[in-house]
Amino acid sequence: MGPRRFTILALVGLLSAATLVFFATRALARRGETEHEALFWERLDGKTVACQLCPRQCVIEDGTRGFCRTRENRNGTLYSLVYGRPCSITPDPIEKAPFFHFLPGTDRLGIATAGCNQTCKYCQNWQISQARVEDLRNADVSPDSMIAIARNLDLPTVCFTYSEPTVFYEYMFDIAAAARAAGLKSVVVTSGYINEEPLRRLCSMVDAVKIDLKGFSEDFYRNVCSGALAPVLAGLKTVRDCGVHLEIVNLVVPTLNDSLDEIRAMCRWICDSLGPDVPLHFTRFMPNYKLASLPMTPVATLEQAVAIAREEGLNYVYIGNVPGHTAENTSCPGCDRIVIRRAGYDVTENNLEHGRCRFCDTSIPGVWQ
Repeated sequence: MGPRRFTILALVGLLSAATLVFFATRALARRGETEHEALFWERLDGKTVACQLCPRQCVIEDGTRGFCRTRENRNGTLYSLVYGRPCSITPDPIEKAPFFHFLPGTDRLGIATAGCNQTCKYCQNWQISQARVEDLRNADVSPDSMIAIARNLDLPTVCFTYSEPTVFYEYMFDIAAAARAAGLKSVVVTSGYINEEPLRRLCSMVDAVKIDLKGFSEDFYRNVCSGALAPVLAGLKTVRDCGVHLEIVNLVVPTLNDSLDEIRAMCRWICDSLGPDVPLHFTRFMPNYKLASLPMTPVATLEQAVAIAREEGLNYVYIGNVPGHTAENTSCPGCDRIVIRRAGYDVTENNLEHGRCRFCDTSIPGVWQ
């Protein structure tokens, strides 16, 4: 059976009456209906505040919002405008994240709110990432009731994804804490554009992090994403240092970040700084948003990237957005046999036994149960 995809309204039909008590399917466009004080900020002179959640360090005057449009200064106190107000709640395969070394073949509950702290020109979810909360139709779902939804759907994992989870940090953290208390797992799909203190605190509560390493040059981050590379590299090291399962995605965009020399430098940095066993996914770019005039990434370019990554010592390298490609599979570095075979988002064969290759007993790093 194919992956289950539901809108918020469709999900309602799957929930118990008890869960529905918490669930509202109306538009929540009235300012001030929900107030939840933000974390990681300080008060400056007068009623001005400084947000310390991400590298932007926005200085926010009274009555205004930060760059992400989700954190507002109200009378000298910084509030999250998206706490408990998801715009997307969607069951999907964990492989869609993509996570390939985390509970393969299972489903996750994808959760997102409006907002992002970058403006990537190729964003596939720009309708929500570049929106304000008032622009969208949102549900009203507490962290506990979100866990009830996951349990009603028999999903082992909640996944913060689609927009940028950093901007709904407080909501994400509380859902992750509720998930842990309920025996569920939680994973984060993020750009990694977050300061060290909040990232370390988050890593204490979640089970895995997937970071989009969007390119390997400051020019690319500045011109295409309105961000910076250095904080993302620091974030990758922080996640690794915290001992949380980490995977990396690099979307290969023709003419912008597809230099083979740049890809080699990136792979060398990953191997030297994070180790050879971090899964790396090279994903095919599809024309979208402000880069709709660019072509799709040639499969040959992705295959060259995989070859370079392996030359630089990385053991687990994948190609994404090319269904049926052999580089969707996980191969054992000990015997080169396929230990997990995939067809798109479906796992069709699993030759792992207690996290080890069934053929040669090599340990395969990941979260397998």
